[in-house]
Amino acid sequence: MGAGRRKHLNQALMRIPRRAESADRATLTSTFVAAGSFSAMLHSTDHQIIYGRRGAGKTHALLHLSDLVERTGDVAVYLDLRTIGTAGGMYADSSLSPTVRGTHLLVDTLEAIHEALLTAVIEGELGESDGLVQALDDLAESATAVRVVGEVERETKIGGTVESSYGVELSLSPGAKASVGGRRAANMESRLRRAGTEEHHVVFGPLGRALRAIADALAPSRLWLLLDEWSSVPLDLQPLLADLLRRSVLPTAGITVKIAAIERRSRFRAPSPSGDQFGIEVGADAASALSLDDFLIFDNSRPRAQEFFGQLLFNHAVVRLAAMIPEPPPDVAAFLEECFRGNAFAELVRAAEGVPRDGINIAALAAQHAHDEPIGLREVRMAARDWYLRDKQAALAADGPARRMLKSLIDEVVGRRRSRTFLLDQLSWARHETIGELHDARLLHVLRRGLVDHEQPGTLYDGFAIDYGCYVSLLLGGNRSSSRPRDRAGWLNSPKGVPADGFNLAKTALDLSALAEP
Repeated sequence: MGAGRRKHLNQALMRIPRRAESADRATLTSTFVAAGSFSAMLHSTDHQIIYGRRGAGKTHALLHLSDLVERTGDVAVYLDLRTIGTAGGMYADSSLSPTVRGTHLLVDTLEAIHEALLTAVIEGELGESDGLVQALDDLAESATAVRVVGEVERETKIGGTVESSYGVELSLSPGAKASVGGRRAANMESRLRRAGTEEHHVVFGPLGRALRAIADALAPSRLWLLLDEWSSVPLDLQPLLADLLRRSVLPTAGITVKIAAIERRSRFRAPSPSGDQFGIEVGADAASALSLDDFLIFDNSRPRAQEFFGQLLFNHAVVRLAAMIPEPPPDVAAFLEECFRGNAFAELVRAAEGVPRDGINIAALAAQHAHDEPIGLREVRMAARDWYLRDKQAALAADGPARRMLKSLIDEVVGRRRSRTFLLDQLSWARHETIGELHDARLLHVLRRGLVDHEQPGTLYDGFAIDYGCYVSLLLGGNRSSSRPRDRAGWLNSPKGVPADGFNLAKTALDLSALAEP
């Protein structure tokens, strides 16, 4: 194979979009790869919450679903909650009450739905329907109703324009008379003065009727409301917005709601001051919650993991290769054979740790290192190290609790135990915010869930691994920070490199409370 062809193959890997919203809908549909039964479960008409860390593919999944349901004749409205709202940072303004901010957020969301549907009507995508137009008008009216909150003053003035005359005749002496007369006037005026501010006032009766009318006008088609980036909403507003959606949108037949969120940065339910709960109850109001992180845990099934990532890279790259070389690789196997040598692709899959965006970025960096040669093991490890240092570790505060916890884990797990995996009691690690933060930052990865200790069957463990990039940064000597483990004795310089995955309750369970403070 010529150097020119190999260079084009590497360039195709480097040009893969890192974020789903930067690609057109046709490309998203052609490049989507479902993990297991995820696609079938996502296409269910039940309300669902879709969890996943950044880069797991939540946005890609929702946009793929949008295209899929539209192809079947249904109507999809995709909303990125990062772009919803008024200017000036109202939602983060703590001087305003959560009720005011939450109501504004619901109103802005409803207005975005109204605008999307009205645009579809104007452009002829939904056909001509007087009933739908009237229902949209009713939705706009019910969602934007305001009331004046403040003092009311009543003022009354009395003055004159009402006139009357009077006269009196007097007898002064025999034969002499005199008369006295005059006019009097009165003026009466009344004035009502209101002083206050306008605020949005959502009445769920008219709002619910408007939504039902929209669903009826669209029937037999179903309306799919796809809410992305839920975790961008301030945490204190999330249960309130969830509750407002539960009372207005979720009960409407003919409407399906899907919400994409980061699990540990989301709150769908919270206690009210009276002690009751408000928000969305997962399993009741929303029928189920899907976790892309769980679907992408291949549970030591390397063939399934390699099949997923191979198809992912091929689908993305072949779109660009068609315009770059006359005969692109015909299938996944041929593509991987031309792009990688030896076990480099298997190592890339391992380095991705089940996160599609990380896999795409590592492949792009490896292709950059390889230039016009096939990607080898060395390029994969260099790319994983670069991605770890530039993106993942750099996202942590230099001297924050999460950074110090990462250092302690590296010292203990890598340095002392000479391992890459460890177990944590589910109840124990749920109480440590830093573990959740490291997991969200993709510096820790859950490889197995719900492992049982038969000697203590009431205790469940989750199996973790420290990010692959951390290990190779130590292997390649590229990490000069203070987080280097104390014991490097021979193991990190072994030709075997990164240790194999595996869990042994007797050897890998870690007590966070006993972990030495750095």
